[in-house]
Amino acid sequence: METLSRPLLCWLAAAAFLASFLAHAQQRPPAVPLITHDPYFSVWSMADHLTDEDTKHWTGTRQPIAGLARIDGQTWRFMGAEPRNVPAMNQTSLEVTPTRSTYTFEAGGVTLTVAFFTPAFPHDLDLLSRPVTYLSFAARGEGEHEVTLLVDVNPVIAVNAPDEAVTWSRMRAQGMTVLNTGSRDQRVLNRPGDDLRIDWGYFHLAVPDGEDAQLALSSDALRSFVANGALPAVDDFDMPRMPRDHAAHLAVALELGKVSAAPVSRHVLLAYTEEYAIEYLGRKLRPYWQRNGMTVQQMLADAESQYGALEERGEKFDRELTADLMQTGGPAYAQLAILAYRQTLAAHGFAADVDGTPLLFPKENFSNGCISTVDVLYPSAPFFLFFNPELIQAQLKPVLEYAALPRWKWPFAPHDLGTYPLADGQVYGGGERTEEDQMPVEESGNLLIMADAMGREEQNWDFVRQYWPQFTLWAQYLRDKGLDPANQLSTDDFAGHLAHNANLSIKAIEGLAAYAQMAQALGKSDTAAEYAHLAADMAAKWQTMAIDGDHYKLAFDKPGTWSQKYNLVWDQILGLHLFPAKVRETEIDFYLQHLNRFGLPLDNRADYTKLDWETWTATLAGERSQFDALMAPVGRWINEGPSRVPLTDWYDTKTGKQEAFQARSVVGGVYIKALADPALAVKWRSRTRPIP
Repeated sequence: METLSRPLLCWLAAAAFLASFLAHAQQRPPAVPLITHDPYFSVWSMADHLTDEDTKHWTGTRQPIAGLARIDGQTWRFMGAEPRNVPAMNQTSLEVTPTRSTYTFEAGGVTLTVAFFTPAFPHDLDLLSRPVTYLSFAARGEGEHEVTLLVDVNPVIAVNAPDEAVTWSRMRAQGMTVLNTGSRDQRVLNRPGDDLRIDWGYFHLAVPDGEDAQLALSSDALRSFVANGALPAVDDFDMPRMPRDHAAHLAVALELGKVSAAPVSRHVLLAYTEEYAIEYLGRKLRPYWQRNGMTVQQMLADAESQYGALEERGEKFDRELTADLMQTGGPAYAQLAILAYRQTLAAHGFAADVDGTPLLFPKENFSNGCISTVDVLYPSAPFFLFFNPELIQAQLKPVLEYAALPRWKWPFAPHDLGTYPLADGQVYGGGERTEEDQMPVEESGNLLIMADAMGREEQNWDFVRQYWPQFTLWAQYLRDKGLDPANQLSTDDFAGHLAHNANLSIKAIEGLAAYAQMAQALGKSDTAAEYAHLAADMAAKWQTMAIDGDHYKLAFDKPGTWSQKYNLVWDQILGLHLFPAKVRETEIDFYLQHLNRFGLPLDNRADYTKLDWETWTATLAGERSQFDALMAPVGRWINEGPSRVPLTDWYDTKTGKQEAFQARSVVGGVYIKALADPALAVKWRSRTRPIP
């Protein structure tokens, strides 16, 4: 029998610190991240209790992972809604930290702790790209109780829909037995789309040797376990079948034996591997962890051998990050940033270029499914600038390479690279796209600002130097058309076209100042002086054009309107000093008068808002009390709003209802407040190790 392990001791030690925070902050997340790796391997609980519903893909499609506990001969559910005739254990707590989601249950005199741990550390690319989540268990009893746990995975986890045929198998890796399931047809990178799941590659349930476990490949595992506490003795090796026609499940029964006051722990590994992850400009790219030819068996063996050390590392990471987020932004902010952590990373595909260079491709989840959308890179940038600025380069490189090709003929920046997972060229705006169909000022300003921010944080301007012709072209476009934008779309394209957009004008002005900073860093002093003067002159004109009494207008030609001027935040972070403090102060005072129950509307046209931009706007506040006042409705929305999906970034501030979008990487933008704390940002960036 395995007794209390060192990793578990560390885990329990962290509970004391986290309890005070979680007691008043982590109340009821809209959805709980369980397995979070990329847009395909992403499983969530979207209910108050882990037993209320089956686990789901981020899109809401069922991907059931069932969990049963047999205690002294009686069976209970701790995960999933099936079998419905089996009673649910009483869920007594839920804790969500940056890398872990932990549930505690009670039934039959036993307390069971269930944790999903994904060691997604942005400064460690090998770990970040490794597609493994640890599912761990710790049980203790009042008195002595015989306990066995079952984990059962439905093979629908490996296909887009339950009417696709799957295969299943066993294999060995060093120190473990691995159950596998995948689609029969293996249509690799066969189609792009938004509301889709993967139908190539293989899901793996890996069980370490010595865990005293039964394993089975059977559609009858749940029924058998409920009936007699055991799994079918013979694997189901019939011809491939569809999940809807009772294809074999992957099941493991973990014998905990006699459980008493001393906790007994077990764990398994949940993984998903595919031969190719992304198609980029016609090239099929392998997942980053495979760049040097590593096999699935070796990857799983490494993950298992490092389990204990990673548990300790994750506990320390979670404790320190939680404390820092609390210190810089308070409990509502900390809760939001913690919920955004794994979601931000899991909305990306992480691939290696042909030379092994890391490339990171975000998917525009539940929006249009675009890949490498520039106005998705922009709002998520604070997360990566805070933790590891070199990951910005891994996102920008594909976009800049594409923009440098002869096929991109526009004088402004592209919007996207295609539809996930096919990054073969822009699709936004249609086949006969015009300038008005795209986001010229938006995307050009975004890329200039991000490139400057990346260079400043890294103190390395090689990337900027490599693509200087593109940055120069876009700066010239903003010089000519940025101050008073024409009728065009911005990142908030759901609101439609808008001419004379004051917030978009801010982006153009800051983009020009960012270009000036880059020019200065490259030793181009004359260009730097020219564009710095231009940006300052435009900022002065902006104040006259936008002022409307006690606030600044939504559009220069629309008095009586207002909007969140979230783009102003870079004036502080990049040290541009284009706009006087009174601009921010005036806007913050105005916003505080227009708060609704669940947040600040995006502008005067509707009651909806954007979660990322709310946090950027709050970061403009000069006083902590103002920031807290702007964040309080957001904290209320997290815990009381009706949306039960992975964080939506577009919702109604009066009803809390989701407008659209969910599970998007843009929620990484909430790290803007942490990024705006120079000492804190330096602390966390110091952990970064160079990209190979």
